[in-house]
Amino acid sequence: MEEKINKKIVIATHYWADYGPGQALREYLLAHNVRTLLWIQHPLMYSKRLSGSGYEVYKNGKKVKGYKKKIRKYPPVISYIKDFFLTIWFTLITKEKFDCFIGINNLNAFAGLFLKKVGVVKKSVYYVIDYTPKRFENKWLNWIYHKIESICALKCDEVWNLSPKMIEAREKFKGIKANRKHKIIPMGIWFDRIKRIEFEYINKHQLVFMGHIIKKQGVQFVIYAIPEIVKHIPDFKFLVIGEGEFLNELKKLVKDLKIDKFVEFTGYIKNHTVVEKLIAKSALAVALYEKGDLERNFTYYSDPGKIKVYLGAGVPVLLTDVPYNAKEIKKKKCGKIVEPEPKSIARAVVELMKNEHVLEEYRKNAIEYAKQFDWNLIFKEVIK
Repeated sequence: MEEKINKKIVIATHYWADYGPGQALREYLLAHNVRTLLWIQHPLMYSKRLSGSGYEVYKNGKKVKGYKKKIRKYPPVISYIKDFFLTIWFTLITKEKFDCFIGINNLNAFAGLFLKKVGVVKKSVYYVIDYTPKRFENKWLNWIYHKIESICALKCDEVWNLSPKMIEAREKFKGIKANRKHKIIPMGIWFDRIKRIEFEYINKHQLVFMGHIIKKQGVQFVIYAIPEIVKHIPDFKFLVIGEGEFLNELKKLVKDLKIDKFVEFTGYIKNHTVVEKLIAKSALAVALYEKGDLERNFTYYSDPGKIKVYLGAGVPVLLTDVPYNAKEIKKKKCGKIVEPEPKSIARAVVELMKNEHVLEEYRKNAIEYAKQFDWNLIFKEVIK
């Protein structure tokens, strides 16, 4: 039986995907029969799959109330202001006082500071899941964003950073030094739920990509590498899971290179269990983040979730040296660092797929490394 969390907690988040750290935290709290949970969410991007802003109230793990607004398209600045006031309103109309407010992103954390000021919450937490020095091209909008970010980093009772690079960047660009209240809360996975596959049953010549398909994810470099890969591995297959604005360009590239039989595009798959099974069946995975301008690079300062999913499924990852943990993954021999160009990718794929003994070793290392990122272990340390 899960230990009960006898606290009254608010989580406020923006979202564009179906699942992220906020949803994982909500699930953890509900599994531990949290006394009261107010869950507030706002859509970050307009999509037919997203519902509008809304809230849900849970008592001892059971939902007792909920409300959802329809999505309406506003200019970004108006939308952010609206969400700020909705977060405050959704909290106030419960007519309760809360032990802790966890704001995922600076705008929600800023609302938490206001609610603490008026005595509605006792403790405010700023949960930072993305950070970049130049968030907006508009210098005034960027200044306002970082002014709010700095206030939250200084004034909130705790600051949960997804990676150590967030702390380093805040000190470098804003002069805010870390102290005991600044914690590193990495991206996690539900380790025990992922159904890993024994090595003898995987597709030893399948490479997989999972995620939002945009140009900077570098999937095109893998496609350009395929003609070289199939010279050495004739039954090679590249599985691409997801959708995005660059998908049609990739499909056209596959046709132009006449490599249709080596590439499969699944499109968007909502069921995470199905996605995890497809990943676990693969021999290798790719995460080819571009470095570009580091002051505008979200990935450089963050902790990409799909890398943890790959490793949790026991799949070694070929990644660029952009995420903060890339060198550690290489050191632990559960992945290799590659350049975002066809020759480097082809060489790494062939090297691992042609040596099953090494591939199996990397797979075991990936599973062992991923264990520490189980959400249960991560949240147990911070929710006390």
